[in-house]
Amino acid sequence: MNAQEEIKKAENAVKAEFEYIDEIRDFNQAKVLKAFFDNKVAPEHFYTVSGYGHDDLGREVLDKVYAQTFGAEKAIVRTHFATGTHTLACALFGNLHAGDKLVSVAGTPYDTMREVIGLTGCELSKRNSLIGNGVLYDEVPLLNGTDIDFEALEKKIDDSVTMVTIQRSRGYETRKSLTIDFIEKICKIVKSKNPNCICFVDNCYGEFTEKKEPLEVGADLMGGSLIKNPGGGIVETGGYIAGKAELVDAAAIRLTAPGVGAEAGAMLNQHRLIFQGFFMAPSIVADVLKGLTLAAKVFEDMGYISTPKYHDKRTDIIQTITFNHKEALIKFCQTVQALSPINAYVTPIPELIPGYEDEVIMAGGTFIEGSTIELSADGPIRPPYAVFFQGGLNYAHIKLCLTGILENFKELQ
Repeated sequence: MNAQEEIKKAENAVKAEFEYIDEIRDFNQAKVLKAFFDNKVAPEHFYTVSGYGHDDLGREVLDKVYAQTFGAEKAIVRTHFATGTHTLACALFGNLHAGDKLVSVAGTPYDTMREVIGLTGCELSKRNSLIGNGVLYDEVPLLNGTDIDFEALEKKIDDSVTMVTIQRSRGYETRKSLTIDFIEKICKIVKSKNPNCICFVDNCYGEFTEKKEPLEVGADLMGGSLIKNPGGGIVETGGYIAGKAELVDAAAIRLTAPGVGAEAGAMLNQHRLIFQGFFMAPSIVADVLKGLTLAAKVFEDMGYISTPKYHDKRTDIIQTITFNHKEALIKFCQTVQALSPINAYVTPIPELIPGYEDEVIMAGGTFIEGSTIELSADGPIRPPYAVFFQGGLNYAHIKLCLTGILENFKELQ
């Protein structure tokens, strides 16, 4: 059986999963469209202002569209957030102060967030981290390295905890990503032990993968990146923070300055792209979910450990495939790069990247640098040598990429 026949066989096996993904897509598309209707989005909202960015009507309406779609009291959507990590850092630093306590409920956070907290990094970085600024930190270790330990979580939360951070996606770990049902359960446990504790969700990679978002099931605050799901593959930079108004305002002050907050910041002609990307996002995300479901089925049939499994409920746009040896991880990423629309002639190699503890190999032949709603593959060069296969602007490209990988599979073993 050749590669195309293998792909066709896998497609036939995942028809039921594709139908469910279409159902989620249609639901979320209707939700976004209603937010556009209700907030009367019009061409004048695509125009921008300069200088301080005061009285930017398009920015105000954009914030309202995001807030309504995500079930938030308030949202800020800004190109001034440099990365997803910067976005999350503003939310944390804006709402945590010396003597406050932060607890991570799903083990140690993603590599770049460890430096924000102060667990890693150079001396200067640590001095300017949360811990360096007097914030106390604790975490709930994962159960067997893969699951949330709800019993330990219940014991860890008391009146001393100011905020819990809930990382929805797995990051560079092989743990399970957290579905909306799991996030709801976490929030209920936290609020039962301390009603005043802020439940903050790192929502990167999760938007529009399910019918509900974290704020609709008990979270108080969440943040994400515009070069991931909600940007629809066309937004060039930025992030968003959404949730309770007071918490969002505090994050906005951290982004700008006291007395400035969310009222300033010229968006420099990015409004239309952000509106349009958000409108496109449910369909783009659905294509990604279909492509990753197909990938999971293909690699499971090959005998690899693939998570989530093809029939599992998905809550992010990441597929993990575990190779257990370095050479296969490197070769996989190099094959993805060779089948990318941009820089296909470039061969990625492992290297140290700021914010990461180990060497990382990244295949990112994307139109927007670092965009993970576009098809990419990466992973840290450390056991169990798992690749994180993510994104894809359309299903056809993901399918073509998988076909190419299968054709070169002997080189991956």
